[in-house]
Amino acid sequence: MTEPTTDQAHPLVQISNVTKYFPVTSGLILQRKVGEVRAVDDVSFTINRGETLGLVGESGSGKSTLGRCIVQLHKQTAGGIQFDGVELNTLGDKEMRVMRRRINMIFQDPYSSLSPRMTAGGIIGEPITIHHLAENDAARRERVAELLHIVGLNPYMADRYPHEFSGGQRQRIGIARAIAAAPDFIVADEPVSALDVSIQAQVINLMQDLQERFNLTYLLIAHDLSVVRHISDRVAVMYLGKLMELAPCDDLYETPLHPYTKALLSAVPVPDPEVEEQREHIVLQGDIPSPLSPPSGCVFHTRCPMAVDECRVTVPEFKEVAPNHMVACLRVGPDAI
Repeated sequence: MTEPTTDQAHPLVQISNVTKYFPVTSGLILQRKVGEVRAVDDVSFTINRGETLGLVGESGSGKSTLGRCIVQLHKQTAGGIQFDGVELNTLGDKEMRVMRRRINMIFQDPYSSLSPRMTAGGIIGEPITIHHLAENDAARRERVAELLHIVGLNPYMADRYPHEFSGGQRQRIGIARAIAAAPDFIVADEPVSALDVSIQAQVINLMQDLQERFNLTYLLIAHDLSVVRHISDRVAVMYLGKLMELAPCDDLYETPLHPYTKALLSAVPVPDPEVEEQREHIVLQGDIPSPLSPPSGCVFHTRCPMAVDECRVTVPEFKEVAPNHMVACLRVGPDAI
């Protein structure tokens, strides 16, 4: 796999040929393996310190599974995940607990990701307690109040329970929890998809402010390409467990090269009616195939308007076809067929 050129020799996060398969079993007592779900299949990329990498794709493409592998909520089946030069898969439970101070996650659903039995102050203060970041209870409460203020909530709300907050407020609590231990890297798994459109921009702006204030590095997982464009430095496009394209944000939106990326971008509405009417709209045929039995060759060939016979048998290499622009397609690049 060809590595992209980069301005930073030592990325904060390095994903190398990561694969995650979930076994499918049959039988109630003597369970036997009858197949496997190929959620993530041979994915490689890097994330530089202080940047935001957007990861987009349809539902079922493996985005969230990859994010959970990076924070080690799932153990990858194969491949390597390095954080600041440390291979996470080799760490024991105690070592990983120490590392989790530097790595955290914002979950998609603010309703299910917060314990209904804990107050907002208890939820935000839990990482502070676990990592021994406060000398006493008073210092802990003071830090919780500070975090609530930072994410735009009143400190007196610390004694309220999650059901007493709106969806946007709950996500702010989740963000406060994620930054409580002063991490370096945060995986944000569709952090605004469950929120009203009027609230989404506020949460994205908050994340940008926090990134500048605390020098955070983000992996932003989303299916809304317009959200990703406003916050990302680079964007990776994923389909059926594989990366299709990876490029700087402006390059990907202005000159997409992979047919799947072009189809995704053509579905994003443009505010100008005249421009919208003149745009080419690419409608993909059929549904995304099952990860239980992905297509041979290029996994996108069953829906690709550019596919040729070779696409059905040859897995395209994920390679650099322009400076910092990676594509996995036999029909793109200097060696295109």
